[in-house]
Amino acid sequence: MASDEQLSDLGIDPNVPSVARMYDYYLGGKDNYASDREAADRVLTAMPYVLEFTRANRGFLSRAVTMLAERGVRQFLDIGSGLPTQENTHQVAQRVAPDSRVVYVDNDPIVLVHGRALLAGGPRTTVLQADLLEPGSIIDHPEVRERFDFSEPIAVLLLAVLHFVPDDARPAEIVARLLEPLAPGSHLVISHGFLGKQDADKEGAVRDQYGRTGAGDIIPRTREELRGFFQGTEVLAPGLVPVRDWRPDAGFFEPDMSRTGFLGGVGRIG
Repeated sequence: MASDEQLSDLGIDPNVPSVARMYDYYLGGKDNYASDREAADRVLTAMPYVLEFTRANRGFLSRAVTMLAERGVRQFLDIGSGLPTQENTHQVAQRVAPDSRVVYVDNDPIVLVHGRALLAGGPRTTVLQADLLEPGSIIDHPEVRERFDFSEPIAVLLLAVLHFVPDDARPAEIVARLLEPLAPGSHLVISHGFLGKQDADKEGAVRDQYGRTGAGDIIPRTREELRGFFQGTEVLAPGLVPVRDWRPDAGFFEPDMSRTGFLGGVGRIG
């Protein structure tokens, strides 16, 4: 964990819960504070299986990145990456192809501190602080332009982050801006919060707890709404489905759309 002096320098109040640290707690990590655990536990009280589908989302990341690396993608831009835990994008990609390059992006300064400490000395992986609401600051960032060859395919990962972007910020336009300069053969990977019918009455409790983090409301969207984020791409089989049902290791089966969780999909450009 960052020292009190580091937190002060970064302007971070450990008494205010952080989305990145709450997610770390869900995944069994240790880079979180009492405020994060308390907020996360309140979410779990309202919806106990948040833990299950948070971990399912991590499995989706691993399977999607593995597939893309096996298909020859060697550049990965992971936006809203959160704190490093286990099975991080660079570990998954470089296990398949050691020459894979990964750039992590998050707007939380503590992610920058922990990420750079973990990745010190890794020439093919770096961490940047930037805001998804300003996509040009990401896709045109000097380090992104230096590390990536934009004439070759790039995979843009937006896992469990777009549901923090309100409609008035035009999330579909943000995604389109990120994809605009990418070469054919690039891919878009998205997972997004989705409320099943049985949990419609619990949306307020979950939004309240995340609202306290300062990240704003969490905004579940329908599958139809999420399809708009993939405009201009060919969505690969099995389509936009609950993340646990996206190419599971046990094989394909009919997705259960009644359950709350994350919907996920992978789209190919060109």
